[in-house]
Amino acid sequence: MRVTTFNCNGIRAAARKGFFAWLRARSPDIVCLQETKAQEHQLPPEALDLDEYSAAFADASRKGYSGVAIYSKRKPDSVERGLGMSDLDPEGRFVRADFGALSVASLYAPSGISGWERQEVKKSFYERFLPILSSWRADGRTYILCGDFNVAHRPIDIYDPVRHSHTTGFLPYERAWLDTIVDVDGLGFVDAFRAVDPAPKRFTWWSNWPGAFERNLGWRLDYQFVTPDLGPLVKSASIDRGDRFSDHAPVTIEYDFEA
Repeated sequence: MRVTTFNCNGIRAAARKGFFAWLRARSPDIVCLQETKAQEHQLPPEALDLDEYSAAFADASRKGYSGVAIYSKRKPDSVERGLGMSDLDPEGRFVRADFGALSVASLYAPSGISGWERQEVKKSFYERFLPILSSWRADGRTYILCGDFNVAHRPIDIYDPVRHSHTTGFLPYERAWLDTIVDVDGLGFVDAFRAVDPAPKRFTWWSNWPGAFERNLGWRLDYQFVTPDLGPLVKSASIDRGDRFSDHAPVTIEYDFEA
């Protein structure tokens, strides 16, 4: 089973750049998108004319903002939109699809980059999301949580950890939150990419600074966190830098698992 997560930074813009041709060529089983920036009635034909995929969207009420989606070759048994957070659910930040005992979710976490108020929103989200993850660990299901978490976890996940030690997206409290998710003494989820690829400078996002992408001055912001039963079943992990559909790159994990 191959699962791709990708912040498309606008599904219409990504479509114009050839993303859906790439999707058909790569043919992952499940695709989690973030920052679709379009409501369903605004979707381009390429996003709708995918006969081999079922699609589930969670749109922001504000046009041109946020939004997440899941495409899957198997139609989900059920779809859940939102996290029960009245302030963030209208921003279209979460959708979950269930396939038998497997749940796959697409999350677009708040970035906090626009100032103090959004940092407080980010902290509040962190506090409220951890109990949800804890409930997942207790319910016996298998989970794949995909998304743009807007945090580079460790020094190997950012091109200049010293320079950015006080930058949003690499702040101590943000990184500690990811520690809680993956530590065995915490929630015990597995960073699927790092289960098979421990190399540094494996980035998924690059700024629009001239030469940032070419010089690989990036951050790893996009993850697949999985329940421990899936950790040993990760076969391969890849970041597709070959085509630029967005300021992020698609991240694909292959699991020795059939949904």
